[in-house]
Amino acid sequence: MSVDEFKKMKQKNEKITMLTCYDYWTASILSETDIDCILVGDSLVMVMHGAETTIPATIELMASHTAAVAKGAPNKFIITDLPFCSYRKGVAIAMDAVEKIMRSGANAVKLEGVVGNEEIIEHIVASGIPVMGHIGLTPQSVNLFGGYKVQGKTKDNAQKLLKQAIMLEKAGCFAIVLECMPNLVAEEITDKLNIPTIGIGAGPHVSGQVLVLHDLLGMHNKKSTLKPKFVKTYMQGGLLIESSIKKYITDVKRQKFPSSKYCY
Repeated sequence: MSVDEFKKMKQKNEKITMLTCYDYWTASILSETDIDCILVGDSLVMVMHGAETTIPATIELMASHTAAVAKGAPNKFIITDLPFCSYRKGVAIAMDAVEKIMRSGANAVKLEGVVGNEEIIEHIVASGIPVMGHIGLTPQSVNLFGGYKVQGKTKDNAQKLLKQAIMLEKAGCFAIVLECMPNLVAEEITDKLNIPTIGIGAGPHVSGQVLVLHDLLGMHNKKSTLKPKFVKTYMQGGLLIESSIKKYITDVKRQKFPSSKYCY
């Protein structure tokens, strides 16, 4: 996969598949699949470190996880999120952050929003680094939005999103994530752009889809109540793991493991 392939896939109406990945062992599994690209999302600070939002993610944390993913899936196109405020303090500081991410093994970076980011995006792209945009529900702005809410529900807000998408394309983004917006809004944006759109909670009329891998696999315990409407769970991974651990505990307690089969 390459930046050129993204655009070619949109032109051929071939859907792009993307999943999040945060560590070596899951990356090594994804490397054996036909997934088109991997996102090392700042959601890792919630999924892997228990944070309430993505805001606590740091460049050091993102770089560390990116390095692990790059080792596990060296054959995949890896995009890494630039975390909260890392690209809002001027070009020099933003480029320091980008450099750390790229040196850790990413093939591209992703950042949220557009207003105030145009110069940063243009400079990053001019430096030879692909940038993926992200509009709609941008989790780093959760405090401004007052929660995780669908964006673009009114005509004015929908037009605002379309304008943002066009601005991101002009700034040089090779693709844009559209998160949590009505189907028709995402479809209009996709139709108006030459670059592909990757949807998450944005309906079927986009160029591709992305999900958090742990959501797809159902890697949650029974107490977990967080399940966005757009998430399709393909297996109950959390329950399978819990069941396997219970069997292990029972085998040890009853002295069924290790049997002679597992002894030297």
